[in-house]
Amino acid sequence: MVEVLKLKSHSRFSCFTIKSSKPGLASEGPSSAEALLFIPPGVIPDEVTDDKILPGSNIVLGPYAGDAKIKEVEFVKSSNRPKDCPKDDRPEFAMLGRSNVGKSSLINSLVRKKEVALTSKKPGKTQLINHFLVNKSWYIVDLPGYGFANAPEAARMDWSSFTKGYFLNRGTLVSVLLLVDASVPPQKIDLDCANWLGRNNIPLTFVFTKCDKTKGGKGKRPDDNIRSFLQLVREYHKQQPPWIMSSSVTGFGRNELLLHMSQLRNYWNNE
Repeated sequence: MVEVLKLKSHSRFSCFTIKSSKPGLASEGPSSAEALLFIPPGVIPDEVTDDKILPGSNIVLGPYAGDAKIKEVEFVKSSNRPKDCPKDDRPEFAMLGRSNVGKSSLINSLVRKKEVALTSKKPGKTQLINHFLVNKSWYIVDLPGYGFANAPEAARMDWSSFTKGYFLNRGTLVSVLLLVDASVPPQKIDLDCANWLGRNNIPLTFVFTKCDKTKGGKGKRPDDNIRSFLQLVREYHKQQPPWIMSSSVTGFGRNELLLHMSQLRNYWNNE
């Protein structure tokens, strides 16, 4: 049973402070007496129950969820400037994160094809805006990682002007999927990126990666790191963004993330 306590704010989507009868709101997620749920359109807050919350997340499943299966994917193009990106009206999700956060691995896991996105042990291999067309109807966009500059000098770029220009001017952007390594404590560079997106009202979902491990076999658990991160970013967000736990190794969170993306995409297509 979920008790709605207070409406925090709303625009396209709503975010509520809620109290759950379970020890934790989302199974295998950070436990807390109170947490913020992401309420999608078409859901009546008073009717939200625990079974409607996607496991390992704060996301409520709504009526727009559906058609989440990926049947085909193809690489379309790489762009070195936002204005060179595809100019059709298909909705897109932009994958962003610190170098070596597991961005390419997550993309390959979502589409269940190896090497669709380039993976490497060397951080910073993705240097362009890469568009992948899914089911001929929407895009996954692989953006350059931040935090390292291992590319050749000629290929290096000002990440701020390059990627931020994409966020601020891309009318088909449904949501940024900001990947955060849950196996380590919150990193300043991730917090800075999340705060910039919040200040500029860019829609985003936190995708916590590497939830199957803890660095060095010791330290805080992933759910503790996630809880700390969410507390630190609250100041810069009018409402709690949706978040979800994942592991490209075990596949944990894959289907739930695709369902979440489907309800955002279907609502975007119908608004």
